[in-house]
Amino acid sequence: MTSAEHDGPAAGRVDVHHHFTAPAWLDWAEERGVVSRERLPWWTRWDLDAALELMDKTGIGTSVMTVAMLGRLRGHAERRESARVALQAAAEVVESHPARFAFFTPVFLDDLELSRWSLEYGLDELGAVGVSTRTSMDGVYLGDDSHDRLLAELNERSAVVSTHPMDVPAGAGGAGAALPGVPPFVCDFLVDTTRAAVNLIKGGVLDRYPNLTFVLPHGGGFLPYMAGRLELFGDRLTPGIEPGRVRDYLHRFYYDTAGPMSPSATPTLLATVDPGRILFGTDWPPTPAHVVADVTTPALDGDPALSERHLRGINRDNALRLMPALAR
Repeated sequence: MTSAEHDGPAAGRVDVHHHFTAPAWLDWAEERGVVSRERLPWWTRWDLDAALELMDKTGIGTSVMTVAMLGRLRGHAERRESARVALQAAAEVVESHPARFAFFTPVFLDDLELSRWSLEYGLDELGAVGVSTRTSMDGVYLGDDSHDRLLAELNERSAVVSTHPMDVPAGAGGAGAALPGVPPFVCDFLVDTTRAAVNLIKGGVLDRYPNLTFVLPHGGGFLPYMAGRLELFGDRLTPGIEPGRVRDYLHRFYYDTAGPMSPSATPTLLATVDPGRILFGTDWPPTPAHVVADVTTPALDGDPALSERHLRGINRDNALRLMPALAR
């Protein structure tokens, strides 16, 4: 079934959580000894035909790509060239399939100048619809005081900021050692997202930078489920948080459905956050195509907690309201 054959609330879904590791970037990085294809995860083999096949099968009209760059890069100049290669590749995908793809340009929590360049090149020149960033880096969480200049730059642009956790180092931010035998994406990623969201709330970031919009992945991690604890014990934080401020912030974030999310979790999410701020996401290709097509997407469509109006908003309308450039 192609995307054109889907109707009702699933018509023309917008996937806001689509990982893009450009084949051209892999060529560039391997030539310089930055990465070895054979040692990279299988999901770094991004393929246009495979992407379109999954999109057509699940009724996705448009996928917004998060541009990935792996490996340890040496110095500002090499990181900038890495980003240029990856962004150019993303722009070429959009140019060849303008109705099917868009992309976020990356910003870097540890390099303001590189982030400024990425904004000018990715947003201004290539037409990105927003930015992407990590929820933490080396144990420093998004919203830290060291990010103020970057956040101010993004605020001036009224940026949509898509966030995502990466590998969480053992002991980062006082986390302690990772649980042996449990991959980071099972639990630690959700913790990292939750900590970043709490840090944004604690630091008053959305009040200081009111033009910013943050998208939290994976249903906001554990945030919707521990929101009551944050309200009750917010005065124990430094600085303290008033309960009303917690509730206000919960309704100002956006949340994607990249998962898998259990139907048992949906009522909590709907009761905690604004349903108009929930967005469809697949997390493909780290979440394999068969899981997206046969498990997570059907589970969303058949979730008894979601009305047709909710589904239409999650699948498409909420994303178009947030990023009007996608309505093309």
